[in-house]
This record gives sequence, C-alpha cells and structure tokens, in this order.
Amino acid sequence: MRIGIDLGGSKIEAILLDHDGTECSRIRMPTPSGDYPGTIAAICALVGQLDRFAANIPLGPTAPVPVGVGIPGAISPASGLVKNANSICLIGRDLHRDLTHALARPVKLANDANCFAVSEATDGAAAGAKVVFGVILGTGVGGGICLNGHALSGANAIAGEWGHNPLPWPCPSVTPRQTSELPGPPCYCGQTGCIETFLSGPGLCRDHVSASGENLSSHEIVARADQGHRSCQDTLQRYEHRLARALASVINILDPDVIVLGGGLSNLQRLYTHVPQLWGSWVFSDTVSTRLVQNHHGDSSGVRGAAWLWGA
Repeated sequence: MRIGIDLGGSKIEAILLDHDGTECSRIRMPTPSGDYPGTIAAICALVGQLDRFAANIPLGPTAPVPVGVGIPGAISPASGLVKNANSICLIGRDLHRDLTHALARPVKLANDANCFAVSEATDGAAAGAKVVFGVILGTGVGGGICLNGHALSGANAIAGEWGHNPLPWPCPSVTPRQTSELPGPPCYCGQTGCIETFLSGPGLCRDHVSASGENLSSHEIVARADQGHRSCQDTLQRYEHRLARALASVINILDPDVIVLGGGLSNLQRLYTHVPQLWGSWVFSDTVSTRLVQNHHGDSSGVRGAAWLWGA
C-alpha cells in the first residue's frame, strides 16, 4: 500500500492505494493558508486517518505506509529547501525533513505536475508509454516529464517547466484579429511573453479582452464559441495556434510518445483534433507520431501520482 498527498493552495487531498492502484480511501481538508506548521499538522492528520483505515483492512500493512507528496513547487538540489512554490509559506522550508520527522516514515516529494505525469503514465491515458510529457493548463501552466514510469526532476529540479519559456515563434500579428505577441504580457516570474501568460486560463481571458473588449470567463468564451460567436471562435483559434507552437517546441526537444493534457482547459475537446493538425508546421520531422490525449484520472491524477512515487 501507499499514500499520496496532493498539497494544493486551497485544499489538501490524500489517497490510499493498494498494490494494483485500487483506491481504498480518499479524504481532503482545506489548506491552512499561509500557515506552514498548520500545513504539516493537516498532512499528519490526513495520513493518520488513512493509517487507521489501512489497519482495518484484512492482511493490511504491518509497517508504516510510505507517503508521496505532490507540491506546488520544487525541492532545490542545492539547499534541499522548497523553491518556486505558489504557496509562499512553503518557500525556503525543509519540507522533506519536516514531514519525514512528523510522519515517522519514508516520504518522497515531487512537483505536482510531475505527479500528474507519473499518474497518467502508470495507469492513465499514457499507460505503457516510455516518454510522457504531462501538461497542466489551468490557473497556471506547468509540465512534468515521465520516463519509463519515473518522474524526471533534472539537475536543477525544473525539468518540464515549459510554462516559463517564451512562447516560440512569436508573431508580430496573427489572424484572426490578433494583436502582436511581442514582447508579450508580463509574467510574475519577472519575464515577458512566457507561455503561461498566453496559455493559462487567465491568459486566455486576457487575450480575449485585448482582441474583442469582452470581459468573459474561459467557460463563457468556450460556450459562446460553441454558439457561433465569432470573437470567441477567433480567441480559441489563437489559443490553439499558440498551444501547437508551444508543444511543437517540446516535441523537438523531448520527442515524447504521448502528451497528456490536464487542468481545466484540458476539457476543451477541440484541442485534441485541432492542435495535432497544426503542430506539424513547427516540428522538425516529416511526420509526427506523438499522441495528444486528455487525462484519464482528471482531478485525481495529482494525488494518485504522488502515491505512485513509490513505484507501481
């Protein structure tokens, strides 16, 4: 058995999986916002509940169940401390040491996008694929790389962080009704024109306002596009064009077997048809065999992937 923890900005979710990936129990609680000791205590409380559940399973575990934790950031190889986290209270903390001590058992930590990629590569939409690139298209844009079932962290613990690369092949003007992509919107990381500023949910909405003057949510843009509203259809076409370019640059470097989309915008079904029709213009190959697929486990992928950090 193994326990997975998905440490999010608004909630902490915990899951207990058995040896073949069957979900035995799942619980969640609100994240103590800005409270690092409270976050440690909340994770301990969730693990304690799952421990008690596991103890009542016939032939259940005889030793503490190992825990994997997906975090909204990364562990610095230089210091061992959390970096690049959008949950500010985690930055600069020795989360691995503190959780290992508090839980009194082995703990593995990984970026939440890496956990997503591991989940989908283990028993999800990319099951069996050797090289998987997992994409998060939501409030932010993240990515994770899974090789033969294992997350790739990288020398700097930033493997897969494509959201903070510049949008490739930027266009001074692109139809339909496109303003210049140069220099691009400012990003919180301090750069301009990052992929995240174009392909996140807020980026989609910002682009629509800029092109049409209509202040709509991403859900409203999609719904109105389906109803035939021209301005919304144009916005989604621009989004697909940008996503195709951004993923083409990943294919040129990583050449994955499968790219799996997650996050709220992954539910946009037209992406799986339109983007592969476009990306061949920028992929340095005569054919593109990479498959673009929607995630299988949905919002559960992160927490399941955290549990799978201990292997399938």
